[in-house]
Formats: sequence, structure tokens, C-alpha cells
Amino acid sequence: MKDLLRETKEKYFEIVENRKTGGKFRQILVCGGTACLFNDAEDIFQTFKDLCKDMKNVSVLSPGCFGLCEEGPFAIIYPEGTAYGHLTVDKVKRIMKEQIIEGKIPLDICYNVQNGKLVEMKEMPFFKKQRRIVLQNCGLIDPLKIEEYVAKDGYFALEKCLKTLSPQQIIDIVKESGLRGRGGGGFPTGKKWEMTAKSISDEKYVCCNADEGDPGAFMDRSILESDPQSVIEAMIIAGFAIGSHKGYIYVRAEYAHAIEVLKKALVQARKFGVLGENILGSGFNFDIDLSFGAGLFVCGEETALMRSIEGKRGEPRPRPPYPAEKGLFDKPTLLNNVETYSNVPQIILKGSEWFSNIGTETSKGTKVFSLTGKIKNTGLVEVPMGMTIKEMIFDIGGGILDDKKFKAVQMGGPSGGCLPASKQEVKIDYDNLVKNGSMMGSGGMIVMDENACMVDIAKFFMEFMVSESCGKCVPCRIGTKRILETLEKITKGKAEENDLEKLKELCFQVKQNSLCGLGQTAPNPVLSTIENFGEEYVAHIRDKKCPAGVCVDLKTYEIDKEKCVGCGLCAKNCPTQAISGEIKKPFVIDQEKCIKCGLCAKSCHFGAVKKN
Repeated sequence: MKDLLRETKEKYFEIVENRKTGGKFRQILVCGGTACLFNDAEDIFQTFKDLCKDMKNVSVLSPGCFGLCEEGPFAIIYPEGTAYGHLTVDKVKRIMKEQIIEGKIPLDICYNVQNGKLVEMKEMPFFKKQRRIVLQNCGLIDPLKIEEYVAKDGYFALEKCLKTLSPQQIIDIVKESGLRGRGGGGFPTGKKWEMTAKSISDEKYVCCNADEGDPGAFMDRSILESDPQSVIEAMIIAGFAIGSHKGYIYVRAEYAHAIEVLKKALVQARKFGVLGENILGSGFNFDIDLSFGAGLFVCGEETALMRSIEGKRGEPRPRPPYPAEKGLFDKPTLLNNVETYSNVPQIILKGSEWFSNIGTETSKGTKVFSLTGKIKNTGLVEVPMGMTIKEMIFDIGGGILDDKKFKAVQMGGPSGGCLPASKQEVKIDYDNLVKNGSMMGSGGMIVMDENACMVDIAKFFMEFMVSESCGKCVPCRIGTKRILETLEKITKGKAEENDLEKLKELCFQVKQNSLCGLGQTAPNPVLSTIENFGEEYVAHIRDKKCPAGVCVDLKTYEIDKEKCVGCGLCAKNCPTQAISGEIKKPFVIDQEKCIKCGLCAKSCHFGAVKKN
């Protein structure tokens, strides 16, 4: 039998490597991530293709997500290594004329320029502190060509496992690496694999959780869109290690592009001989099916996810028994998320010691984050564990939009906690975040500026939790609703001072008595904002004021008599006739009639209308 992996690597290695340097050909790489596609990247891609169709030695391709979502549509051109963001058809035509035809780089629209000089992308602030393991192929290989994945040592880890390692040796490597689950809780991955391997059954299953439900999170989606074979390879390795022959990838149906890429990747893996029967001639059989979620956040919980795959209502069940003993179809089941699996091939190839030397003492390796919110460089980031929040937001993220003050960051999704600016020196790892009132979660980071109302933020996340509760247990079904009602009272100025203590007690009861992780962590945003921004709750309750001016019911508009010239323009624009007065004399606002729409402030040319 021919050595398929090495022959393929030899054939495609130069093609992939030339993307970094250009080699003998000019390479135009257009980001194919969802964020760029949403911003008409397909039109940019097609324009490059059309303008290059008669040019020899020029190739145009879409290799997946580069991570710079804020700059989309985004493209990099080699051998020069020039990068361009916010691309339009007109910009593409200019790039083609000046750089491709005339050989002159238009530095004024080029992304990677510092002090008037072109620099390598890895020297740009967004990339300089990153270390890419999971994302190493994203934006480099064509996700629809398995041969390019092989050219980057893809499936060599699987070959090593099948030919030279026993199942227990594989599990030991994963255990010794210190890899912890990247889906939220941070449970040791190797321990979970070992528990499932020790369970005795006629059938076992390997599941991948791609049901990424956190607001502002898109880590798993980007990996699936850009490097799907890394997840497939890891699941096959896991199957061999625990004694399973069947896997399921549970992906939310909204991820249309990721699903399309996954379907094609699975077909290619089967044709290539690394998925299905007699994998790489080893006699080992393993196959993977896709299962689609309907977008329920609770189906990110492992037992609810498995019930959904079975075609049942997505509800959690009590544990124990744990999925390692009784999971999918009541058989022992291994479940990890996309990012966790994506680490495995590199750990097998490079060794547990290599991986464990990255990160902190208790949190090994790197972590992928999605940076969103009021931050200049939104996007996908992979950094070593132990980086500070400040480095993430100001060095990689570029700081706060419009140079406003950094107020807080929500980490760990809707189940996480809001950390204030005073904790920006906190190092990001599993234990450190929990110690400071938050959690790692799947890796979402939502940044807030000085204009955010933290009570309103807590209400936003609680609205999400109420709508996503499966309703199976009373503490979560009723308790989260009561928490939300209390927050609504506070933001409307109808709460009393003892409501704050009642709110804390209610949060404690929901945390202690809910059935699954959704209910147990649902109060976290409320408790963290009370702890870190308690003065804002007091202002809402005692003073009936929203310091940030966000809560509509607590807004008041007043007219400064000294500045009012009596033009009457505010009265003409008021939809409820709440403003009265005489021309050339100061006007007044009837607070009973005022609906806080703000049209008076917008129409005043003299700054006489003030929002309090």
C-alpha cells in the first residue's frame, strides 16, 4: 500500500508553504469567515478572480478566517505580505492596478503599515502576542481540500496513534499534557477520556459539542469553517482511545456555512481513507454523523445535548450517572467541544511536555477568545493561558472604541461574571477567573465602556437565561424569572432598598438548587455586578437615577433656563406635547407627560435640554 499521507504532503507542502511567502506565484488570500462573508467578501473574492483570470502565476483563494473580524472583508497578498481591510470593489481595482500591475504598494490603504513602513503581519499589535495552535491553519489552508490539511501534518497524529500507540498510551499523553475542557468548566480532558475508556459496554460514542450558544462567541464556528479536519482527526483518535466506532458532531443549524464545510470535509475524509472502515489500513473503523441543534442554549449542557441527538426534547438529567458511564443512547459517551478536540492532534505529534510548557501551572496551553463589544479590534484571538485582561483589551484589542474609558468585561458568556476595570491585571486562566468572580466559559469576551449601565447589563443576560431555560426544574424556571422581575423593578425605579438583599438571596437559592449548569450559573452576572458595581444598584434604588443614563424610566429631561432662548423648537418636536412656554421665554417640560424619547435634546441647537 502506498504511503498516502507522505505522498500527499510532499505534493501539497510547497503549495501551502508558498502562501506565507508567495514563492514563485502571487497568492491573493481573501478571508472566508462568516463575518467577512456577511460583509460581502464573496463579491471581493469574485472581483479579484475576474481581474486575475488572464494573469499567469496569480492564484486567488478563500482559506478561512484570519481572525480580524473588525477589518472585514479582509485579504492578504503574497509575496509582498500586504494586508487590506474594509475592502470594497473600488479598493480591489486600485490594488490590482497599483500593486499587481504597476508594482507599487498603496500604503495609505494597507493594514500592516507602521510609521509609514510595511511590516509583517505577525508584528502587528493584533497578532504580536498571539500563539496559534488551534488556529494555526486558519487563514492558511483551503478548508475544502483535505490534501492541504495533510500538507500541514494533518492525520499524522492519527497514524501515530493507530500504528505505534496503545489506547492507554494515548490517554496518558492527553492526561500529562494538562489539557482541560475548553467548553466552559475546564474538566481535565485526559481524565474524562480515561473514565469513558474504563466503562464496559458493547458500544460507546464520541460526541463533539459545536452548539456554541453564548452571545458574542464564535470560536468554534470559525474553527469548523477554517480547519474542520482537525476536529475530525481528533474525534477518530478519541474513538480509538476509548474503544468507540461512532461519533456525532452536534452543531447548531444557524451555522449554515460551518455545516456546509463540515459536510464536504466528512465526505473528503471518507474518500481519503481516514474515516469509515479500515482507517489507514489499520483495521480500525470509525465514522461520524452530523446532528443539528435548533439553537437552544441549554443544549450546550452535555446531557441535554445527548437527548437532542436522540431526537428527544433537549432537557438536562440529573448526574450521576455521568455520560462516561451512561450517555448517548444510554451508552458510555465522551463529549468535548470543538476547541478541545482541535488541540489533540498537535499534542500527539509534539508531545505532552511541549503543550504543558505553555500557559500557567493549572491551566496549560492556549485559549481561543472572541473579542467583541466596545473594542477597536473585534475578532478571534488565541493566546497562552496567563495573559492579563489588560493585555487582551489594550494590546491585542487596541483599546476601547472612541478612546472612552474601559468599564467592565463580561467573561464566560451569560453564565460568567462582569469584571471591573480595577481587575484588568488579573491573569486569564481557569482558577484565577473563578477566584475573581467570573469564569473562562467557552471564551467569549464582551468589553464595555463607561456608558454601560451594569444593572441593565445584568438584566440583559438574565433575559437571555429566562428565555433559554428548558423549564424542567422549578428553581431555574421560576427563580430566573423572579430575578428578572426584580431587575426590571430596579431599572424602572420601583424597587425598595430591601429588594437588593432579596435579590441576593434569590440568586443564592437558584445557584444552589437548580438541576443543571444553566440554572446553577445563571445568577453570576447579577451577583458579579452587585459585588463590583454595587453603587449603581444603590443609585437606581435609593436615588431613582441611572448613572449611565441608559435606563429609560429613570431618565429625566430638563430645560436650562439660562441657556433656553425660547425658540420653541423643542415643543414643536415633542410627540406628547409635554413642553410648553412662550416664545423668547424659557420653556418647561411636564415630567408626567414626558416619554423620555429625547427628541427635545436632539432638536435643541443651544444645548439647553439636559438629560439627567
